[in-house]
Amino acid sequence: MAQSGETVAQSKGLQGVAADFASDQRAFKNVPWGKAMMWIFLVSDTFIFSCFLVGYMVVRNSTQVPWPEPSHVFALSFGGDPIPLILIAIMTFILISSSGTMAIAVNMGYRQNRKAAGLLMLATAVLGASFVGMQAFEWTKLIVEEGVRPWGNPMGSAQFGATFFMITGFHGFHVSIGVLFLFITSYRCMRGDFDPPGRRGFWTSRRGNYEQVEIMGLYWHFVDLVWVFIFAFFYLW
Repeated sequence: MAQSGETVAQSKGLQGVAADFASDQRAFKNVPWGKAMMWIFLVSDTFIFSCFLVGYMVVRNSTQVPWPEPSHVFALSFGGDPIPLILIAIMTFILISSSGTMAIAVNMGYRQNRKAAGLLMLATAVLGASFVGMQAFEWTKLIVEEGVRPWGNPMGSAQFGATFFMITGFHGFHVSIGVLFLFITSYRCMRGDFDPPGRRGFWTSRRGNYEQVEIMGLYWHFVDLVWVFIFAFFYLW
């Protein structure tokens, strides 16, 4: 492994070219390529979500038609008076709780406790799937019962439906992809794929140091943080 500041002997010809492009240590020093690529992806995704939220603020402030009141739109009734934002509050609690289980899973990965790390990632995936299920229920209620469409909205500004489905749908897609990879990573972790040292693995520069668990943790914490901003901008404003 080359350390920072050291000169690395390079092979000539096509073999040298392949070695250059395949060497994560030479490109990112001591940072695994999977982790570096995840950070690059998260930074680019931050710009996308930022554009969505800024666009939402511009549309909401510029529309001449009254904007629907979120506390009324997203209220649910359980046999009595409607409770404002009750479903959104439960969804937020579930997603924040999943961030806690993921953080503990990463810690167990550092300790190379494969069973605990795998089970905690499985719990995180179940919580994430519950969030997606509640979001599907929320969409169904708005589309079927309230008549909200991406191109129209009987409760006020037409842009409400377009911005809502675009922002929450894009985030829900991220959560769904994360849930899928959490199930896969949990299975591989409990199977012991990250224990034998010396072999390269998917998303990891070396097997045996549970890098993939940490990479999943980075992605999942990002998804949770984005939801906090969506919750503040879209539901509380």
